[in-house]
Amino acid sequence: MSIYVGNISYSVTQEDITEVFAEYGTVKRVHLPTDRETGRVRGFAFVEMETEAEEEAAISALDGAEWMDRELKVNKAKPREERGSFGGGRRNNRFSSRRF
Repeated sequence: MSIYVGNISYSVTQEDITEVFAEYGTVKRVHLPTDRETGRVRGFAFVEMETEAEEEAAISALDGAEWMDRELKVNKAKPREERGSFGGGRRNNRFSSRRF
């Protein structure tokens, strides 16, 4: 299971997040997504902890807490949704029969 941590500062590091969540148990992994083009943190993270009880304790304590001048949104992460490809396999668009 994973914890979603939203509304985090763009200056946050994996070490910062680990330090905060370690107060509630063993942090197994922190994933801090970055923007592909700019390399900047995207404003959210995912945290995995050793046990579900530790995750629940962290969620309870940190959801709505103020950290780095922001109000955190902390909850169980939802499974990633499948998204279709962008334009792949579409033959009925208005450009399909044109040659460039």
